[in-house]
Amino acid sequence: MTLVQLRYLIAIADSGLNITLAAERVHATQPGLSKQLRQLEDELGFQLFVRKGKSLDAVTAAGQQVIERARSMLTEAANIRAIAADLRNEAHGELRIATTHTQARFALPAAIAALNSRYPQVRVQLQPSRDAEVLAQLEAGSVDLAVISSAGDPPPFGIALPAYHWHRVIVTPQGHPLAARALPPTLAELAALPLVSYESSLRPESSLQRAFEAVSLRPQIAMTAGDADLIKTYVRAGLGIGVLAEMALLDSDADLRALSAEHLFPQCTTWIVLRRESVLREYMLEFILQFAPHLDRRDVARIVASNAAHGHPPRIPSWREYKGVASA
Repeated sequence: MTLVQLRYLIAIADSGLNITLAAERVHATQPGLSKQLRQLEDELGFQLFVRKGKSLDAVTAAGQQVIERARSMLTEAANIRAIAADLRNEAHGELRIATTHTQARFALPAAIAALNSRYPQVRVQLQPSRDAEVLAQLEAGSVDLAVISSAGDPPPFGIALPAYHWHRVIVTPQGHPLAARALPPTLAELAALPLVSYESSLRPESSLQRAFEAVSLRPQIAMTAGDADLIKTYVRAGLGIGVLAEMALLDSDADLRALSAEHLFPQCTTWIVLRRESVLREYMLEFILQFAPHLDRRDVARIVASNAAHGHPPRIPSWREYKGVASA
């Protein structure tokens, strides 16, 4: 049994049992990956997958147990390499970040640029995904950390460090009747209009959905997108009123009117989430401190070392405050 075989096994599991896709993810040939899988099964003495013809149809019960332990072994192997690299004072490596399109586009560039300036030999692999997929990538061990937002409690998986608070905003074209009013819109007024928002707005657990349900209203979601720039594009095209994160508004969006929604929807928090068993490389710590400058280096190291669920900094900045710090 080799680490390469275990890595191929995890790739198959995370690719929906698609051998071709798994081979692409690990930069192997399909015949080579299949051969390693057969050798692993021969050594173990049982099948890891149920086969239907030449395709893999399901994971066996024994396979589930092996996959779970293989993930832990690969994580520990990566941790050992990380410890060794830090002991050798190596300043190169790879930082894999799973996040949403909004965070990747509007919040992360400054921190990643600062990391590159400090550690030019560290390659950053950014993986923008849908909200529901970000933590799944972290849990599967395919990324080193995740940057994701929630309304209320921290994410349920891993060690969550708060970066900043933010609110949603209502976005309309200039000249729209809502934009011309002195008073901010109500939920009842929004419920009567077609809305353009994030894909997550369709989920029953969405805080946007819950806000409408709390007053017995149902929003008219005309269109959703994972990218805030697309939401703004279709607001401009007249498909509806936009509901998006405040950090997605730029000075170049002067043709749009932003209306406060703080009175309508709950405050959200953006979190940096680490796997509990992670070894914190120096460049990972540097990224965390660049992205969340209100956090203390020693406190972050202590929280990670103790596997605490999340930290309690003195005060979490709002996006407006955070933007001021980040651009300083």
